[in-house]
Formats: sequence, C-alpha cells, structure tokens
Amino acid sequence: MADAAVLGQAGEHVQPEISQTQLETATGVLTTLDGVRTALLQTRTEAVAAAQTAGLTVLAASTHPSALLAELVLTDAPRYRVMVQRWAGLATGQDICGTHVHVGVDDLDTAVHVMDRARPYLPLLMAMTGSSPFHAGADTGYSSWRTVWWSRWPVSGPPEPMGDAAGYRAVVAALVGTGMVPDGSQLYWDLRPSTHVPTVEFRMGDVCTDLDDVVLHAALCRSLVSVLAQDESRAPAIRPEVLRAARWKAARAGLSGELVDPVTGLLVPAVDAVHGLVDLLADDLDSRGELAEVRELTAQLLARGTSAVRQRQVLARTGDPGAVVRDLLQVGGTAV
Repeated sequence: MADAAVLGQAGEHVQPEISQTQLETATGVLTTLDGVRTALLQTRTEAVAAAQTAGLTVLAASTHPSALLAELVLTDAPRYRVMVQRWAGLATGQDICGTHVHVGVDDLDTAVHVMDRARPYLPLLMAMTGSSPFHAGADTGYSSWRTVWWSRWPVSGPPEPMGDAAGYRAVVAALVGTGMVPDGSQLYWDLRPSTHVPTVEFRMGDVCTDLDDVVLHAALCRSLVSVLAQDESRAPAIRPEVLRAARWKAARAGLSGELVDPVTGLLVPAVDAVHGLVDLLADDLDSRGELAEVRELTAQLLARGTSAVRQRQVLARTGDPGAVVRDLLQVGGTAV
C-alpha cells in the first residue's frame, strides 16, 4: 500500500505512512461542511484506486480488527528510519491511525489560547469518534484502543496550559533541549499549533468510518475554536489528573454509559455531554448555517453508535472477524 503512495500512484491527496499497511489522506483548505464531505470522499476514492493496483482496498478505522503486530512491515523512507532510530519499539509497533483536523487561527498566540481553553473538551470529542475496539486480533474492551496505545508515547496526550506564544516556545525549547525531539513538529499532542501553517490541530480523534461522523467532528472542532478564541469564560479549569481520567474514561466507554462533563468535571450520561457541547456551540454553528445539520448528524451518531459499537455488533452477530472487515469497507465507502 505505502509503496504505491511513495511511487506517486495514489493521487496528490494520499501519502505513505510509517507502516506498509497505512496511508495518510489529506484535504486542502475547506470552508463548508459540504466541501468537507466532498473532499473526504475524493481522498478515499484516490486511496482505494491506489490500493487496487496492489490488489487491496482501504479500511477506514483506527485499528484493523484482526491484523497482528508480527505482520507489520515498515515503510523504507528516510523519515521513518529516523523515527525508528529515535523511538525504537514505539515506532515499530505503530499500527494505529487517527483523524487530524486543522482549524485556521490568526496567530500563534490565538492558537495557544485555544489550546489552553479546549483541553477539557478533548475527551468528549474523542469519544464521539471511537473506531478501535479490536487490536492484534483481540477485543480490548475499549471504544478507542488507539488512545491507550498512543498514550505510550511521551509526546502524546493533552498538553498542559502554556499561556501564550512565548510560553509555548519555551516549552518546545525545553523539550528540544532534552534531546527527545528535534523540533515542535514531533510533539504529537492531542492539540497543538501547526509548525508550517497558521492553524491549531486537533489530533485526538479516531478515524471515523462513516463520512458523516468525520463531517460532524470537523464542524465541532472548528466551532469550538471560534467560540474559545473569543470567550475565555467558556474554558473551565481542570486538573491534569482529572483530564487524564476523563480521557481514559472516554477511550474506555465511548458514548456508552457516562463521560466526564467538560464544564462541571462530573460524570454525566454521554448523551447529555454530547448535547451540552452542541448547545454550547449552537450560536456559532447557527451563524454559519450549520446548526441544523450538526444536530441531525449528532442525533444520527447517538442513535446508531460509533464505529466501535457497530464493529462489536457485527462480530456478535456473525462470530466472524472477516465480516467486521467487510462491514467496515461497506460503511466507509471503500468496498470494491
């Protein structure tokens, strides 16, 4: 798979990743939800076309339901050789995928302000994307095992508050000084400023199998940036210990059961937490004409559950991991 991307056969929106069984797809700058949906469909179509040259197809999820770590083959490219040299077993066991959403901001100060204020909301946003219940052929008991697996990296997770651009630069300089990373581009936090474009990048989401869920995730991330950039009062204080617990709870339960409310820090039914987030962002979403669609997509997600829920339902019904894969291909629009 990755060889096709390296050789330029996958289209301009598809790039290789660290393992031969991963691809990265990327859109251009988008301003409407219809544009997001169209662009995502295009990138998946390009990825499938590249896969077909190798007799394969593409599965849209954060983990493969039955693939084993022993089967992982790394991509032979300078960037990934450097990563393996630096990170050793963390890099050679990197068989997970995620969703990253870049939201444009005016400057680095604004990006850092949004980072600081958005921290309590990250677990809830992640819970809405869970698509990695299985790993190395086993049911992990989690909605997002990717989050747990990714947490092994010392450059992952929610960053601590940094105050402003100067504070962010000081943290990056200190970490570079430890020799752990060469620059800020290798700080893989759940939320970070981009080092090459004026955006804040949400990185905590699983890969959404259903395109509607990706559109919803992007809409909520963009709206949250808009609201928090203007209104510091919407940013509740949260202890790092509580945030870690909220992140674990979201990875474990997804939208089933209870989640930590971003505002109160208390356990609430997941459905209430989701509706609370949409209500918080309602005025901003309405100003762009997106509120009705976001409410519809939210209701749809809550009614049918995340990809993780569906995968478990298929396995329970069929007893066949292959049926889970086939269903993922169908739902993700990548079946051939």
